[in-house]
Amino acid sequence: MSKESGMTVTPWEVSGEVNYERLIKEFGTTPISEHLKDKVKKLHPLIRRGLYFSHRDFDKWLEAHEKGKRVSVITGRGPSEKMQIGHLVPFLIAKSLQDEFKCEVFIPISDDEKFYVKEHLGFEDAIKFSYENILDLIALGFKPGKTFIFEDFVYTDIYKYAARIAKRMTYSMAKTSFGLSPEQNVGWSFYPAMQAAHILFPQFYRGKHMSVVPVGIDQDPFIRLTRDIAVHRDFNFEKPAALHSKFLPSLGGGAKMSSSEGNAIYLTDSPEEVKKKINKYAFSGGQATIDEHRKKGGNPDVDVCFQYLKYLFEEDDNKLKRIEDDYREGRMLTGELKALTIEKINNFLKEHQKRRELAKKQVDKFLLKNK
Repeated sequence: MSKESGMTVTPWEVSGEVNYERLIKEFGTTPISEHLKDKVKKLHPLIRRGLYFSHRDFDKWLEAHEKGKRVSVITGRGPSEKMQIGHLVPFLIAKSLQDEFKCEVFIPISDDEKFYVKEHLGFEDAIKFSYENILDLIALGFKPGKTFIFEDFVYTDIYKYAARIAKRMTYSMAKTSFGLSPEQNVGWSFYPAMQAAHILFPQFYRGKHMSVVPVGIDQDPFIRLTRDIAVHRDFNFEKPAALHSKFLPSLGGGAKMSSSEGNAIYLTDSPEEVKKKINKYAFSGGQATIDEHRKKGGNPDVDVCFQYLKYLFEEDDNKLKRIEDDYREGRMLTGELKALTIEKINNFLKEHQKRRELAKKQVDKFLLKNK
């Protein structure tokens, strides 16, 4: 965890201007090199354009695949709300890895964590959001038969793995990693064992092999703790690899898109809602007036609409470069960039929402059942 002047990065809170170079040093992760990017250049633009910026042993994961060994992907979802576009980041990479390497993907739904942590969230609400989130995940196009989704409150087989891990995880380990305090309910202190069970689940389920976790850098404390647990003689597992992403900025330009700001773009939003949110809230890198913008140009590096196109909604590198150049040189106005972003997001959501309806008939093909 990191808390310095103006920056807070923990598994439950991200605020301020995030210094990613500092986090690499503080967390002890490895920057994603150009050589590594080149090896996975067919993957989603999130990697080649740098939103994923650091890793733990992802090179070893790739080597294992090259040698014909089993590899898998594990990344989860905490269902405290409807899914919004910021939540797509780990799942788009997971699907891209599945498509490229033909591997299995495991998706735990941590309804228990959100129930413990979110004071306002009732038990039934957590269950309801789990189902709604699962529909969004299936709609992304994961392969049935190679994708396994499970909810902690429903797939209670996960508890037998969490219990074995909890026995080898001291309270001081959890407290040191997550800054637990006496005022928090005891669910907080048990959840690190459950999260470790999630991360190691592919090995519990399929046997010892390399698995990679696409995750925001704020979740790395869970990765570090689990890597230590994995090699305990009780398990003798491979240390899980990790891919760390930066945070997709909020519409207002903050460090991380958050529904608590009231302006997140949800995957169930209508075209009118998307248009209203982008036009009203999207932080601009443009100048104060049209004349000034034409003369000085805009700054796509801070413009939220350009960031959304760059990482999520414009896959063509040549088109993205033209947009960037036109905006930077003042040939494209902020209003034009917003209009283009609205169109791209709505095109994506139109297709996503169609697939989401179809997903209602496919849920059983993805959910793990208790034995």
